[in-house]
Amino acid sequence: MKDRMLDAINRAMVRERGLMLALGETAFARALQEERLSMERLVRNVACGDDLVQMIASERIIVERDLEYHANSRAMVSSLTTALNEIGAIEQHLGMVDDPVQYKVVNRAYSLPKNRRAGLPFDEARQALASHQARLGNMDKSRLDDEEKGIIDARRAVMLAAGQLYAARQTASLS
Repeated sequence: MKDRMLDAINRAMVRERGLMLALGETAFARALQEERLSMERLVRNVACGDDLVQMIASERIIVERDLEYHANSRAMVSSLTTALNEIGAIEQHLGMVDDPVQYKVVNRAYSLPKNRRAGLPFDEARQALASHQARLGNMDKSRLDDEEKGIIDARRAVMLAAGQLYAARQTASLS
């Protein structure tokens, strides 16, 4: 009985693969693929820039649209809502990190070694950036097509670049 159940699951997976391949040959699927490749290029262009505000704003737009268009479970709604809250924390810290007087207060508040990374405060913005990179890494492990995984990879590149730019601003503010 167990072997028949496993065989049935295997056959269902093979049929699904065949249908996915056939679906990929349609004009709509090709148009969707092209649009996703275009979106990946746009996101990668953001990652190549040095505009931290634009990086965070672009990620906000993507997360808001994902919440609006694709959230189909309580867990996904919760994750995307958390992501938006974390993006809000990053945006709030962007205003503080550029003000040396204000950021020195944050620096003092994160004085313990466990609250620092590379000598800089591991403040809410850096925590949120790390959390969001982990969230994107988890998405990359799910059942997505190559184009969707490319977009996730581009978004991870944006978050990595944003983290580096934010750390540079922290250094400048504390110098």
